[in-house]
Amino acid sequence: MLINHPILGPRDAAEFVYKGDARLIQRPDWQADDAVAQFTDYGYLRDNPAGLHRELWFHEQGDRSWLVVTRDTTTHEITKVELARVVARAEGRSR
Repeated sequence: MLINHPILGPRDAAEFVYKGDARLIQRPDWQADDAVAQFTDYGYLRDNPAGLHRELWFHEQGDRSWLVVTRDTTTHEITKVELARVVARAEGRSR
């Protein structure tokens, strides 16, 4: 499987480590009244969809960047690759 890195171009998936659902970018508010429940869900609950899914991948064997990869879990076809920092900023998270 090839991942088309936004900066480095096509790279073999073996250079990357899958890190989970891209919703991990949307970290809960630690000051919320229900922060414990939010962080419990954040840490332990995951979807396992069949079809398009946004995932976090870490370029461990390369520039060590984080990517959001949109991939069809039934065919492994990758339809979009974005830098995670760009996605986080677009979603209002500047971490």
